[in-house]
Amino acid sequence: MATMGKYCKAYSLGRFREFGQWKENIDNARIEQQQKDGKEIEFKRELTDSSYLFLQENFTVTDGIFSDENIIFDEVTPEWISFCKDNLEFKPIIHE
Repeated sequence: MATMGKYCKAYSLGRFREFGQWKENIDNARIEQQQKDGKEIEFKRELTDSSYLFLQENFTVTDGIFSDENIIFDEVTPEWISFCKDNLEFKPIIHE
């Protein structure tokens, strides 16, 4: 069962790509469904600079709101955390 964290925030992929050590795992993009010729087909979502991804409270980036599914970036380093806080102004709001 998917896990939902206590806090995440959506940013465009273009913003994440500003980080010098950004490495995205596009193989983990969400599966989307579409009707074609009366058949339902599945395909991986194409990620562009304008695609929205979610920065989780643990500083991983996911393609969806769940913290343990479709993980696009999980190389959490002190530099990444600083980038998130300073450049993205990410301040997780966690209520107990």
